[in-house]
Amino acid sequence: MAGKRFAGRTLARSQALQLLFQAEASGRDVAAVVADDYLISDGPLDDYGKRLALGAGEMLPVLDEILQSSSTNWSVSRMPAADRCLLRVILYEMLEVPEVAISVSIDESVELAKAYGTDESASFVNGILGGIANRIEAGEDLVGQAEGRLARRQAEQDAASAEDAHAEEGAAEAEAADAGEPASAKGE
Repeated sequence: MAGKRFAGRTLARSQALQLLFQAEASGRDVAAVVADDYLISDGPLDDYGKRLALGAGEMLPVLDEILQSSSTNWSVSRMPAADRCLLRVILYEMLEVPEVAISVSIDESVELAKAYGTDESASFVNGILGGIANRIEAGEDLVGQAEGRLARRQAEQDAASAEDAHAEEGAAEAEAADAGEPASAKGE
């Protein structure tokens, strides 16, 4: 953290970032990390930090879909982990915490990116979130769009899985026919 100490909502955002980072690094969901042992700097866990972490954790697929659609040169999986987790926390705040101005969220993200990220993190995070802010201000329903893309992708995967299952079933029937027995007797 480069020796920087945070307070107030900045501290809460920092703690949320740390919780998301731990969840990702340990392969667990954020709620499990919050419910279990976790390590955060400048504890105890702030209520607002907990709200941000749990909220971002619940919306993770949608947040990642929005980030992916907003990043032209980087897939979410290729982003540095600290940047990715920070973007998720701040994007959640921008979308779901109306009492905090979007500009404040972005300013705070830049400060946190300087503390936790690389030399390029502050400008990268600022650019991604600035673009998202413009889309929000233009009235785009980013959550609805992301949910729609995720649903279409899931439907395509389900259809492909059904086709694979049907093809396997057909192959089993053909194999059973070649052996001179009904397909249902094949597995007995």
